Amino acid sequence: MSYEYQIVDNIVIFKFNRGKLNSITMETLQGLNEALDRVNNEEALKGIVLTGNGRYFSGGFDLGTFTSFQSKEEILDWFNFEEDVLLKLFTCSKPVVAAINGHATAMGMILSMACDYRLVVNNPKIKLGMTEIKIGLALTLVQGAVMRFGLDTDKKYRDVIYKGEFFAPDYAIAREIFDELAENEEELLEKAKAKVTSMIDTPGRPFIILKELEKMQTVDWLKSKMKEVDWEPLVTTFTDEKVVNTLKMVKAALGE
Repeated sequence: MSYEYQIVDNIVIFKFNRGKLNSITMETLQGLNEALDRVNNEEALKGIVLTGNGRYFSGGFDLGTFTSFQSKEEILDWFNFEEDVLLKLFTCSKPVVAAINGHATAMGMILSMACDYRLVVNNPKIKLGMTEIKIGLALTLVQGAVMRFGLDTDKKYRDVIYKGEFFAPDYAIAREIFDELAENEEELLEKAKAKVTSMIDTPGRPFIILKELEKMQTVDWLKSKMKEVDWEPLVTTFTDEKVVNTLKMVKAALGE
C-alpha cells in the first residue's frame, strides 16, 4: 500500500509509504480520507500526525498518474476528490501535526501547510519547497488557498511559490514557515504526539471551536468558489504535450 496508519496513544499516525518518494496516489488520498473521518467522528481519537517512511516525507503526487490521464473526465474526477480530501485535512476538527522526517516537496509541502503545526528533522540535506512553476504547473483552488493561508504573508507566498526553489529546514524555521526542529525521527514523533495532546487535552476541548473560527473565512470562501471553479485550465495543462513530456522527464530523473 502507498500508506500505513496506526493508532498510538489515541493519536492516528499516518505514514506516507510508496517507493522512495512516498508519492501521493489515489489510494493514498482514499486512506487519508478514511483516517480523517475517523479522527473527526471518534471521540477517543485526539488528532493525527502525518509523517513519511525513509528519506522522504512526500515528494508530491504520483507522476505516473499525471502522465497517463485518458480523458477530461478522469482528470476532473481525480482532482475533485483530491480537493475534497485536502479541504478535509485543512478543516479537520482536531489537531493535525506534520512530522516532516525528510524531503517535503510539491504536494508533500502542501499537505504540511494544511496542518496546524509543523515539525521537521534538523538535517541540512532535507529539501523543502515548491518547484511547480518551473515545470509548467500551477495550483488548484484549494492547494493555492492552503499554501496562502499557511505561508501567512504575500512575501512568503511569492518567495516559495514564484521562485520555485528548494530550501532547508533552518530556512523554514527562520522564516517561520515551519514551527520547530527535532534532532532525529524518534524525537520528531514524540514531539508531534505531544503537540497534538497539548492542543486537544484541555477542559471542553476549545481547540475545536478556535480552529473553526481561525479558518472560517478562508473555508467559507473556498466552498463558494469550489461550486463555480473553471477546470478548463487544469484540463489543458494535463493534456498539453509539452507539460506531459516535462513531467515524464522529471519522473525519469527521479527514478520513480
